[in-house]
Amino acid sequence: MPITDLLRQNARLYGDETALVEINPLDEKRGTWREYNLIETTPDQQYRNEITWKEFDERANKFANLLLSRGVKKGTKVAILLMNCIEWLPIYFGVLKSGALAVPMNYRFSADEIKYCLDLSDAEFLIFGPEFTGRIEEIFGQVKKLSTLFYLGEDCPTFAESYEKLVPLFTEKDPMIQITDDDFGAIYFSSGTTGFPKAILHKHKALMHSCKVEQNHHLQTHEDVFLCIPPLYHTGAKMHWFGSLLVGGKAVILKGTKPEWIMKAVSQEHCTIVWLLVPWAQDILDAIDRGDIKLDNYELSQWRLMHIGAQPVPPSLIARWLKVFPNHKYDTNYGLSESIGPGCVHLGIDNVHKVGAIGKAGYGWETKIVGPDGNPVPQGTVGELAVKGPGVMVCYYKDEKATNDVLKGDWLMTGDMAAEDQDGFIFLVDRKKDVIITGGENLYPVQIEDFIRKNDAVKDVAVIGLPDKRLGEIAAAIIEVKEGATLTEEDVNAFCMGMPRYKRPRKIIFAKVPRNPTGKIEKPVLRKIYCGESLVAAQNEIKL
Repeated sequence: MPITDLLRQNARLYGDETALVEINPLDEKRGTWREYNLIETTPDQQYRNEITWKEFDERANKFANLLLSRGVKKGTKVAILLMNCIEWLPIYFGVLKSGALAVPMNYRFSADEIKYCLDLSDAEFLIFGPEFTGRIEEIFGQVKKLSTLFYLGEDCPTFAESYEKLVPLFTEKDPMIQITDDDFGAIYFSSGTTGFPKAILHKHKALMHSCKVEQNHHLQTHEDVFLCIPPLYHTGAKMHWFGSLLVGGKAVILKGTKPEWIMKAVSQEHCTIVWLLVPWAQDILDAIDRGDIKLDNYELSQWRLMHIGAQPVPPSLIARWLKVFPNHKYDTNYGLSESIGPGCVHLGIDNVHKVGAIGKAGYGWETKIVGPDGNPVPQGTVGELAVKGPGVMVCYYKDEKATNDVLKGDWLMTGDMAAEDQDGFIFLVDRKKDVIITGGENLYPVQIEDFIRKNDAVKDVAVIGLPDKRLGEIAAAIIEVKEGATLTEEDVNAFCMGMPRYKRPRKIIFAKVPRNPTGKIEKPVLRKIYCGESLVAAQNEIKL
């Protein structure tokens, strides 16, 4: 059963019930979805859009019919470059209903990264929002197969077509394109430490399995309301929402992360399930401690589950959370885009005594920890975590070597080093890859290093992650200055203004950069020097 059948089912069973709500706490009114007249203004200028399951399905059908009229067929790739909004998911499902592959793109991509990913995925169509006009204009006419651009928003640029003007012209009748579980459904992007992303190809059966995993882990019912804050381009947010899709439950898309906004949304929309990143949970607790948030001002009795993913979770944070919210269930989820996002490993809502672990194999998944020879290691021994299940990717699209590096038969090698305790719970010990996870976002050290090396005063540079209480990790740049040159921390920070803000290193260290005889940076040495005590403390918590 392809995932598009779930939308049809919900439109039939719950057509007049709310499917999606968008809350925009900012003083900026979206000019979208005018045909439904569903934009409301609250006294504090918070804008709220709402659509039913029937309207969701109709909007997806209209976009699918638009795509089909332009020659889209099975195998066509349609890229989506949008900020979170109420239109995001209907557009995604419109792509799937046309038989095409959805290609969600990171809204933080630079123009060069956008071009690279469009070329890599063989995207022929792109729908983008006003936030990306400048970046798309930079690469317009340079992408190999891209032929059609749709624009969502006001003031459509001349090189694109207005989505909002075109979609109403098409029928809301379902095109009923035949889709099977074994058809290709989506391409997501990931990346290692070598720079630009890889394109991850998934079948429809993987998307469907993620629905079942999420609902099995968090026990969603039709009455549950899911609060979605992270970006929908990522497998994490979308696959957690898939649990709501499976049961026809309401979801709320909140465009903002301030503690007051989160609490207000939970209260006003009667949210029962909230997925947070570590920094947001920290911020909520800090705001409560400061008295900025008074719990008595909110209706929170219905909130039953808070779960965290995308980065290691400090046990102290959850202990603190459960003191403030003693009636909450808690879960943490581990996954990769290569395993269709969260849930191939999860802690489980009844295992709060094991906070610090990522958990055990998720619903329908298998795990093993292996040594360099590929054989399982004894319990308590560190090795590489491998996962197996219906959500494993087909391949890295157009990259046979990278595919062969991580797919060993039916097993996906995660690149994460882990160990299993005596109860079978898995603890991450280190990452084989050098990816730095800061506030749930992946930073790729090579990209930052390559940028800093452009400074004429820099002889060498290495970027590593340092533990951080709020963000999980921060990027630290160890810089070796050329003999006779001078370079200050202020100079480096000013130079790094040329990078996106989230990529800029938060700590600058001037020191020699060690390299091994083959010329590779010895990052394990740097980690031992600059964060060895923290790593030792973390590993001691495992209690193998």
